[in-house]
Amino acid sequence: MSEAIFNLDANIRTDLGKGASRRLRHAGKVPAILYGGSEAPVALTLEHNKVIQAQEFEAFYSHVLTLNIDGRAVEALVKDMQRHPYKPKVTHLDFQRVIAGEKLTTNVPLHFINEESSKGVKLQGGYVEHLMTEIEISCLPKDLPEYIEVDMTNVEVDQTVHISEISLPEGVESVELTRGDDHDLSVATIKVARGGGVDDDSSEDEGESDTEE
Repeated sequence: MSEAIFNLDANIRTDLGKGASRRLRHAGKVPAILYGGSEAPVALTLEHNKVIQAQEFEAFYSHVLTLNIDGRAVEALVKDMQRHPYKPKVTHLDFQRVIAGEKLTTNVPLHFINEESSKGVKLQGGYVEHLMTEIEISCLPKDLPEYIEVDMTNVEVDQTVHISEISLPEGVESVELTRGDDHDLSVATIKVARGGGVDDDSSEDEGESDTEE
């Protein structure tokens, strides 16, 4: 993966308002804002083509980026992205400053592994249903993972994986779990495939036996 997607050039903008933003978009620019930390929010512009290329990578949304703002490097996270309702265009970006040594809170994607070889799928004919696709975490910038894996190997039909069962990297904690046990949300489950399952076969066998009698 090219490091270019984690480094974006930006310029400070002073011409604000809806009209100004519209003119920027027509000129191939993306209006943005950078906030957080002890500094005041700063309005920015970025090259739309560069943003479009970068946002195609999943890591763009959970990786610490470097914004080169008029020659000054600032580390930041993407906190929000607005898109055109039907055109392949990014219309606005929100960035949050990343401060070394200070914990940050953000969402990272979940990667589900060993689904096809899991007990519930391979041996019991079920299918995996994802109940979450990302998880909110808190950690220091140096510990920020690109994604978090959810291992489905030993999950059986009708079993559910919860946040507390996910192996989080060292230094990373789930924001939901810090709110109490009742926030141990469901992440994924394995369900019985429609028309399948042992019970259906058993019912058919019982029906055949009754007929024969």
